[in-house]
Amino acid sequence: MKKRGLIITVVGLVLVGISLIVAVSTVPSNITGPNDLSMAAMFEGMFDEVTNEIQIMPGELAYVSYNTSSSNAPLLWGIQIIDYNSGDALLIKISNIFGDDYGEFVMFDPILFEALEITQSDTLNFEIKNTGPRSVNVILMFSEDPENSDALSNPDSPAMMMIVPLLISGFLLVLGIIIAIIGAIIVLVDMKNNLDDKRNY
Repeated sequence: MKKRGLIITVVGLVLVGISLIVAVSTVPSNITGPNDLSMAAMFEGMFDEVTNEIQIMPGELAYVSYNTSSSNAPLLWGIQIIDYNSGDALLIKISNIFGDDYGEFVMFDPILFEALEITQSDTLNFEIKNTGPRSVNVILMFSEDPENSDALSNPDSPAMMMIVPLLISGFLLVLGIIIAIIGAIIVLVDMKNNLDDKRNY
């Protein structure tokens, strides 16, 4: 029986293994458990401001303000439930000091990122309501004009040193899975052909 399919499958699995090793190696050493796995820690230097952890009880509100300094530039903001469990939910309303509405966002996942176009320097108020069944701990992250920030333009920045290996890891993972599937298909085809040959004799 031909071994080409088995060899191709092994190559694919090796690539998957390498991708996982690359991904694990990019995790900062100060992250020792799932409760330390915050976006702010993983992409250190990418955000202009990161809040302290805020605990919000079920049905309660928390308020965070952020003063923008840029004009006609996007503001990337994000919120993460540090101790996320299935069923957690938040409702975030954003306005400024004049009462202008910047949007309402519903969050059911551990992390939410959105971009707002800021035409002039402003003070944004974030009203965060815990609509889930249990108390949660959240952090908010802010980055003004992230496309032109040093975190993304400097290849030696902590953020880029995380992003590039993760992109490589993701590419290797997808490539490895595809190659492993092709190898498995070849194995099945060779097995079928081998059985057909035996029947013909």
